[in-house]
Amino acid sequence: MEAELQTHIAFHLTGRRRGGQIESLDELRLLPLPFAGYRNLAELRYDFPLVLFADGADEVPVQSLSGLIDSLLQEVAQGPDGQRLRRHGLRLEQEIRAVASGTSGRVTLRTHWDAAASRLAGHGEEPLQDSLRRLRAALKRDGEVVDCDEDMPFRLLRHIWAVLRDRNARKARDTIDELAIKLSDILAAEFVRTDEGLSPEWLKAGMGSSHQNAFDFAVMSRLLSQAAPKTPLPEGRRRRIRWLLSVLTSQRFFPASKGSDAPTAAPYEFVFESCAEAVDAFRARLPEMTELAKALAMAELEVEGRYNEAKHDRLFDDFASNGLSPQELALFPDYLVLARPDEIPAALNAFAVGLPAKVLVQSDDLLQSSALAGDGLALALGTKHLATTAVGLSAVFVLQSSSSGLMRLRDQILRGFAYPGPALFNVFSGASAGAGALPPYLIAAAAAEARVFPTFVYDPSAGPDLASRFQAQMNPQSEADWPLQEFAYEDEQRQRICERLPFTLIDFVACDRRYARHFACVPRTKWNGSMVPVSEFLGPQPAPSEKVPCLLMVDDENVLQKVIVDVKLIREARRCGEMWRGLQELGGIRNSHAMKLLAEERKAWAEQQQPTRSNGGGATMASAAPAATAAASAAVSEAAEAKPASDEPYIETARCSSCDECIQINSRMFAYDKNKQASIVDPDAGTYRQLVEAAENCQVAVIHPGKPRNPNEPGLEELLKRAEPFL
Repeated sequence: MEAELQTHIAFHLTGRRRGGQIESLDELRLLPLPFAGYRNLAELRYDFPLVLFADGADEVPVQSLSGLIDSLLQEVAQGPDGQRLRRHGLRLEQEIRAVASGTSGRVTLRTHWDAAASRLAGHGEEPLQDSLRRLRAALKRDGEVVDCDEDMPFRLLRHIWAVLRDRNARKARDTIDELAIKLSDILAAEFVRTDEGLSPEWLKAGMGSSHQNAFDFAVMSRLLSQAAPKTPLPEGRRRRIRWLLSVLTSQRFFPASKGSDAPTAAPYEFVFESCAEAVDAFRARLPEMTELAKALAMAELEVEGRYNEAKHDRLFDDFASNGLSPQELALFPDYLVLARPDEIPAALNAFAVGLPAKVLVQSDDLLQSSALAGDGLALALGTKHLATTAVGLSAVFVLQSSSSGLMRLRDQILRGFAYPGPALFNVFSGASAGAGALPPYLIAAAAAEARVFPTFVYDPSAGPDLASRFQAQMNPQSEADWPLQEFAYEDEQRQRICERLPFTLIDFVACDRRYARHFACVPRTKWNGSMVPVSEFLGPQPAPSEKVPCLLMVDDENVLQKVIVDVKLIREARRCGEMWRGLQELGGIRNSHAMKLLAEERKAWAEQQQPTRSNGGGATMASAAPAATAAASAAVSEAAEAKPASDEPYIETARCSSCDECIQINSRMFAYDKNKQASIVDPDAGTYRQLVEAAENCQVAVIHPGKPRNPNEPGLEELLKRAEPFL
């Protein structure tokens, strides 16, 4: 046993295998335990594939396949056969997902729908045929189907951007066309008062052919010439209107409406694959943008008859001398840029020079070799630094998310594109080279779950302070260092075992075959009590030297395996946890300033309740408002009454802040009362480890784990040390 332990410790500290007691991960095809139920995504119901709809009034431009099926079933599956329609609708959805997963290229929903329905129709069931016909008849919209792959983030964002761009372009074009018509009418009205406009030839040409023989146009010309006003349009105004018309009709920022007589010059392109190209295009077009913005402002005054040459000529001579204002820039389409992580400096420069751009920075690999770590690895920090730097610029909308979460952030994406300023979309695609056969969706979701690529949104338009602008609560179990998941499995005696395991960076790295050297699989016959969960090595306290961190993994047959992790990965996981805690601070989650202030207030409150000696030696309460003193005393009394006399675990329920931490750890052990304050309802429904973890995570330190109820629970010596501050 001692020799085996030394072998395990040696690998953990050095990454080197000695003897034949531990195996390499390279050939074992193991997956972290949480992945066991996700081997075939086509059989599961989740957010993908997506359907990108063409613009339709104010309807959303993107919807998940599952959301679309749900809306159809809500409409169709009514009455006595509703249950049958729902069953067949979900069956059709699963078939569409299977068809889409094996298809490449751009394919529409109706094409996939018909292919899936054809495969199902082969079964010849009349009720199924009826369900398929009714569901197909209810499908009113069609769109392109996209799965969660390397190309999806840009296709999704470009589609949303294009839909919003087209909506805004139609409004702008309508305004331009209306102004051009009114300006043309001014010139036309002036022309008909000229000798040429009142000539017999022009009068005859303006009359319909069926009535041309009914009038003497020479007499009409003479009479109208005598009656027409003789005040011509000032030459300065005529030149100004003609210039306005030339600018409005020749602009290339908004495409002409279909069927219009506008010039055929190709409109400008606003999608770029490089920030530098977008900045160059913006600078080259800036004179035309200034000219068009000036023309629009002048045209509105002109058509309303409010243009005053003495007042406005000087004003427009200096128009945009200090650059276009944000309101004037908002008149024009935003630039959409697809950038790679190596373009981070260019993206920041684009924001700094005022480019009205929506920039997608897409990363496909978050793990990279670290020169400082020798043959180790380090998190790819560039994109994270880009996001935090953009937040520091304060006027940039920032959204960071793995591709797996983009559908759930659809509303935030729409807000980002509608934001009147630059926006950064920082996305991890999950299409990592080291993931093997694992789908990008699974890798992307794992990156978000493991805090490797956490989700957050920074919206400068949401409010005046960081609390209203910054959101990080959309991360799984955002209050915790690592999200905990409950797993049930059978041991070799066929006994059901339930555990709550954290999902960490180490689980994420275990999916990447390039870093298999950091793991060593221990045969079942060599398992021993020194192998403890990696979470014990990631806490604030150092792990015992005689312990080694291990990860639970499964093979192709879903047989449980234990894998030792080397110290390099432990260091990276700790660093990842520190970065996550920094993001929590920004989002106001477990904010150290707030917690420090809370501790000071609690201390001051406690001191106020202590008796003090007066000059006469009598005991009096510290000065406080009578109502507050009474309430505090009642709370203290209640807490004192709740404290058990034995070593049983308990919670000071009256002081519970309802933060959900303990409930998330074990909802059978901890529960809320009618006031949404926690208590321990069944101390035997979990482990002593869960009691200690709950006490450590409690924001107001009201959980007291007591003494262990199971003397045979693993790791009690270390757990008792951790529990001492809370006893």
